[in-house]
Amino acid sequence: MQNEPTHRGLVTEVLPNYLFRVKLENEKVIIAHLAGKLRMNHIRVMAGDSVSMVLSPEGDKGRIVYRT
Repeated sequence: MQNEPTHRGLVTEVLPNYLFRVKLENEKVIIAHLAGKLRMNHIRVMAGDSVSMVLSPEGDKGRIVYRT
């Protein structure tokens, strides 16, 4: 895996099965899931948290890799 560009966003809604609705800095709203390391270490992500994420090539889905 290479160093993918990360994007910052704000979690607006928590959905079932480790899915989240995230509002990006450019006001686009996407669905994102937790990266494996966050699940493995039981990192909790709640509505209102600021997160860093990697977007899919299409830009409509994302993977949360860091919670700030």
